[in-house]
Amino acid sequence: MKSIVVANWKMNPISGKEAKRLFGATKKAADAAKNVSVIVAPPSIYLRELSIGYKGKRLSFAVQNVSAEAEGAFTGEISLAQARDAKATYALVGHAERRAMGETNDDIRRKVSAVLAVGMTAIVCVGETTRSQDGEYFDRVREQLATGLADISASKLGRIVIAYEPVWAIGAEKPMSARDMHEMAIFIRKAIVDQHGPAGMNIKILYGGSVDGTNAAEMLRDGDVMGFVLGRASYDAQKFSMLMNALSTT
Repeated sequence: MKSIVVANWKMNPISGKEAKRLFGATKKAADAAKNVSVIVAPPSIYLRELSIGYKGKRLSFAVQNVSAEAEGAFTGEISLAQARDAKATYALVGHAERRAMGETNDDIRRKVSAVLAVGMTAIVCVGETTRSQDGEYFDRVREQLATGLADISASKLGRIVIAYEPVWAIGAEKPMSARDMHEMAIFIRKAIVDQHGPAGMNIKILYGGSVDGTNAAEMLRDGDVMGFVLGRASYDAQKFSMLMNALSTT
């Protein structure tokens, strides 16, 4: 089975010219890694031009954020119909940076339902900002999953991807271990099974913490994940190429 890499460019790069250059490097790295499916999530202002100009089949596109509303007086928002018209087939929902801006579990619930309603796949991000010894972070992740997936049926889980983001591990001196990720993956599946039944065992899980060419293969092998959501490593062409090369030999 192919691994999955979501290249979340965040608010980068600063020009359309640079976006095309970065996309060219991303495409080259993806073409060389035959066992990896790459989903590119550029800033929305670049999404249509990049997706329409792409004629291959190795890459898919995601929108970084969407509104749960179908249309109307929502200045600055992007509807799912607009994202789909721009050739996005995935949507990031509940990214840690969006949660830090005030997005709630209930907001995420509405967005997840809206993503599935238009036939797209939701990449639902969950995770804790800090980790203590008492295991409180498990309750936080359970609540995020319970509310975020509350309105979907078990039959729709095939169009849900869970991205676990341990915010505390991003940029940390010591990254999260594959063993700890494996423990969290087991917990995530159990939480979804408790809510949606046996279909939850097949949920796709990605790791969204610090990852590069040095730890990606181990995390993929021992962390019980199908791939990664990349931030900084996705808009550094050299780092992205190194990571893809590491995954292609796993």
